[in-house]
Amino acid sequence: MKELFGKLADGTEIHRWSLENGGTRLKVLSYGGIVQSLEIPDREGRYANVSLGFDSIEEYVASSPYFGALIGRYGNRIGAGRFTLDGTSYQLSVNDGENSLHGGAEGFDKRVWDIEPFEQGTDVGLRLRLTSADGEMGFPGTLTTKVTYTLTEQGDWRIDYEATTDKATVVNLTSHVYWNLAGESGGSVLGHELEIAAARYTPVDAGLIPAGEPAEVAGTPFDFHAPKTVGADLRAADQQLLYAKGFDHNWVLDKGVTEEPEHVATLKDPASGRTLRIATTEPGLQFYSGNFLDGTLVGTGGSIHRQGDALCLETQHHPDSPNRPDFPSTVLRPGETYRTTTIHSFDA
Repeated sequence: MKELFGKLADGTEIHRWSLENGGTRLKVLSYGGIVQSLEIPDREGRYANVSLGFDSIEEYVASSPYFGALIGRYGNRIGAGRFTLDGTSYQLSVNDGENSLHGGAEGFDKRVWDIEPFEQGTDVGLRLRLTSADGEMGFPGTLTTKVTYTLTEQGDWRIDYEATTDKATVVNLTSHVYWNLAGESGGSVLGHELEIAAARYTPVDAGLIPAGEPAEVAGTPFDFHAPKTVGADLRAADQQLLYAKGFDHNWVLDKGVTEEPEHVATLKDPASGRTLRIATTEPGLQFYSGNFLDGTLVGTGGSIHRQGDALCLETQHHPDSPNRPDFPSTVLRPGETYRTTTIHSFDA
């Protein structure tokens, strides 16, 4: 179902698409490819929206910290907003201190996407398309992007990302859903249990740019190899946690880059029984514990969102990869196709 959600200041109409399949309900905006809500049942069959969002387009434009957004051209941070590719230096839009974050000041989260619905067998979904001009936000190459949101018969939410370019560039697309499996108005997620299949993570400097080599998680607050609550070590006296005011780091997934999605993380809310499992082809997972939610934003359920009221699990290549030849490459060249897939599976 398609309906008018609102209009931008210049009169551009923003539409909302509603999908339902396999017990999962999804609402998506043409602005930013945003997941406005994602509803799943608890162990008693009671539905709740488990993704933070807003009721109006004005709120998304004015103050959204990337709630539910499609992120591009480059998810996460690029140090000093600069990189060199094939001997040419590029200066990007800087919007996070001296760094470029999530594609710059006007990334894909602030663009209007072309959307068309589809049905394929027992699956339903949306195809989202966007063309980004050469030089936009400082990135080289005209990037043609297609992102497919699919709800499967089992209720899985699958994201397939594709992109091509006419000039060598860097690409790192992801989704920025803020999860609270107790429900959007469910309060703190610090009691959620999280498991991440990663023996290493990328330590950061004060600007949250990876510094030095990936470090072992063993014996640190970053060890989620066995399930533990999000809040278990959140206030440990660790310099990395001080830099980020909590967790806002990239885990180096044990599996690396894979052709097919492999399981990498499980999030569970013991109270409701809702469980989220994530599988991806990507080599990294950014776990952000909602550190900068400050009580100034009101969500779709009418509740104020405070620090720790949601968390993000962003499948991706590693931050600052264009400046780190030791990380898996994010370079895309003419004639190549960027492809990644992430699958979110739900049960209770």
